[in-house]
Amino acid sequence: MVRGSQGRAEGRPRARQLPGRLRSEPVSQAIHHGASADQARTVCVFVHGRGQTPEQMVETVLPRLDAAGVSFRLPRSPGEAWYDARAIDPLNGQTSAQVSKALDIIADEMERARRDCPGMPVVLAGFSQGACLTVEYLMRGGRADAAAILTGCRVGGEEDDLPRAALGGMPVYASCGDDDPWIPLPAFQRVLADIAASGARLRADIIPGRGHEVDAEECEAFSRLLAAVAASGRALERTQ
Repeated sequence: MVRGSQGRAEGRPRARQLPGRLRSEPVSQAIHHGASADQARTVCVFVHGRGQTPEQMVETVLPRLDAAGVSFRLPRSPGEAWYDARAIDPLNGQTSAQVSKALDIIADEMERARRDCPGMPVVLAGFSQGACLTVEYLMRGGRADAAAILTGCRVGGEEDDLPRAALGGMPVYASCGDDDPWIPLPAFQRVLADIAASGARLRADIIPGRGHEVDAEECEAFSRLLAAVAASGRALERTQ
């Protein structure tokens, strides 16, 4: 099983929306795994957690998926973590800036996926911090055809003014343990409420006794999501 952690923080400002057009692209630090672009039926951008690397996700999570025909792209955080704070801490200037930088990296990789595999559906998924960033990408208007949130919540406290975008029927799978040390159950339940209110087609699992890790039940559900998207053979049409 793969395990991860979250982090610490301070303060508060309002989270920004994703820009309509990003700045010039940096060189990608992502690694690729799975089907080649010319053989893939879908693409999955998978975001690692705190203190982890793309290589660890390739070793510990991806082999446990039934993901034939999926081309994985795994972006790399600039440091040991995408952001220093615990996800549930109130936002401050540093956290907001770090999250914005992380979302830019993810958005760049999503654009590369669409450019390299035109017309193919693109799934965004992540574990731990990567799951939290998946949520924030979607809630700030980022484009994806489906998403998997493996142990994540909103980045920011209950008192923060966090954005919420329309998801227009997007398939989303979300999971968490009932006693996770980094993602408390109330925080996970709040993100489920946000995702459902945004119009996603949501499936959620709360797994009794599971630590901060990805287990077999989650891998099975994630595999089913990938298979359903791959079977479509094209980017999914979502209602507005």
